[in-house]
Amino acid sequence: MIGLDIEKISESVQASLEDLYYQMWLVRLFDEKVDEMFAKGMIHGTTHLCVGEEATAIGGCAVLQEKDKITSTHRGHGHSIGKGADVNRMMAELMGRETGYCKGKGGSMHIADLVKGNLGANGIVGGGIPIAVGSALTSKMMNTGYVTLCFFGDGAANEGSFHESLNLASIWDLPVVFLCENNQYGMSGSVKEMFHIENIADRAVAYGFPGYVIDGNNIIEVMKAVYDAVERARRGEGPTLIEAKTYRWKGHSKSDGRKYRTREEEETWKKKDPIAYFGRLLVESDRSTQEKLDQLKNKAKLEIESAVEFALKSPKPSLDSLEEDVYA
Repeated sequence: MIGLDIEKISESVQASLEDLYYQMWLVRLFDEKVDEMFAKGMIHGTTHLCVGEEATAIGGCAVLQEKDKITSTHRGHGHSIGKGADVNRMMAELMGRETGYCKGKGGSMHIADLVKGNLGANGIVGGGIPIAVGSALTSKMMNTGYVTLCFFGDGAANEGSFHESLNLASIWDLPVVFLCENNQYGMSGSVKEMFHIENIADRAVAYGFPGYVIDGNNIIEVMKAVYDAVERARRGEGPTLIEAKTYRWKGHSKSDGRKYRTREEEETWKKKDPIAYFGRLLVESDRSTQEKLDQLKNKAKLEIESAVEFALKSPKPSLDSLEEDVYA
């Protein structure tokens, strides 16, 4: 299945491997800052963090062409950054400022950037899966040549939208890649209790297309698998289901994680830190140095601090705009 060697991976991505490392830190530091500000009451509503899942978000988007699309989830900050979102506008949106992606009215679960090909996060579990199939159908009918990468979690794999969408994508050979970020818990329910199969990817056989299980904390493995699936879809050979096994370090929302997880489990997964792994790989393969990697982390930290400053200086939506952008 994997036809892309690590030596050739940089030839198939627009960004350098060092830049991907930087993007992974941008995702983590963005969400850690959001977590901090949420606790201080500076961000309202709710938010879902993807700390620990940086490899799937950045690795999945890295091998896409500019014309390709993605659909995201309620845990979508990493996907947005991977598809080129402006962290200033993202932070402004979360802080309810009119310079945000939805003019401060949508919040964390509704960030979209159609110019970059991000069709949007979604507050409905499994809601992005049929949207991805619709996007892929458009590509096929209009012969545009783009592929849609559909992110979703393990919880969404038990929704009816998952099964209907995979069946439709299969019978019409649509150019869509289904990437399941299995972070081991659908809200507070363990996958061990919610599935009577070992791998979610095993469900692909029921719809007549390939399914693969990968290490979702290994960005190289993510890029290899998504690259092959995207190219297969672009050739007109139909969809692929990829299950990336990973782990969210934070709770489902806010700080509920330790209500249903042990500290021992958390520490076991933190030893598989996707950023630390990628950093070691870059140094050991002579593609970077620890000094350069430290500089990239600091650069990401400064960019997040700048995003917070941008958001704080941005105006809040006026009451006069209350009924604008309302469609239903």
